[in-house]
Amino acid sequence: MNNEKILARRRALIGIGGCGLGLCSLVGCHSTPVTGRRRLLLTPENQEIQLGLQAYQETLSSEQLSSNQRLAELVKRVGNRIANVSNRNDYKWEFNLIANSTQNAFALPGGKVAIYEGILPICQHEAGLAVVMAHEVAHALARHGGERMTQQTAVNVGKQVASKITNQRFPGKAEMVAQYYGAATQYGILLPFSRKHEAEADHIGIILMARAGYDPASAPEFWRRFGNVKQGEQTPEWLSTHPADDRRAANLMNLMDEATTEYKRAPQRFGMGESLV
Repeated sequence: MNNEKILARRRALIGIGGCGLGLCSLVGCHSTPVTGRRRLLLTPENQEIQLGLQAYQETLSSEQLSSNQRLAELVKRVGNRIANVSNRNDYKWEFNLIANSTQNAFALPGGKVAIYEGILPICQHEAGLAVVMAHEVAHALARHGGERMTQQTAVNVGKQVASKITNQRFPGKAEMVAQYYGAATQYGILLPFSRKHEAEADHIGIILMARAGYDPASAPEFWRRFGNVKQGEQTPEWLSTHPADDRRAANLMNLMDEATTEYKRAPQRFGMGESLV
């Protein structure tokens, strides 16, 4: 499978999405860990996990794993410490470092996580890496990929219904309505829920890293550094899948008391941990 198809499948599983509370109350909801948010999930979790494993294997087959054994082992060590406090021992957790200068990371259903070498200089130390990895683990725990698939199904059904009604009542206007519908769902539903998922993964992530023994104060610092290294004109937040970096840092600062309490309870505290440079 070529890289574009792999990326498309991966994007469909990585957490972006939402659900309608009305339908949720009729069908039944699941709650996210830490935040307790109620949401609708129609895709069985075992199906999500199977799709996630397939997409992960396809990605790894098309990418080169890092030859830096120290950093690769460090990624596994930090990832496993976070996984150990995730309360999902049934997941087959896997953490890999990819030899690519991309400043990114991703997680897929079932606990499959990949970190790109390009983001490590921004992390600076183990705690910074824990910020990134706990955020990705949070996406998997919260089943954001399954929620995205549920929402996309709802959007597609809505599009079909709108098209049918338009064809019946306003012949010849179906294409125009479809364009308006696409823009409305993209900017009014999909992107806002994507940003909501990212903020939720930040919240869950800072609690997880604290429970794993990493200083949560490094979380807002990471996002400030990440924002500072970006070059060129930035996409306005309302057009983006992610909240603005300064907003993320501010939100994490508001969670610092909660996270610090968890950090103090950690059986073993590593502080900032080992340097990545």
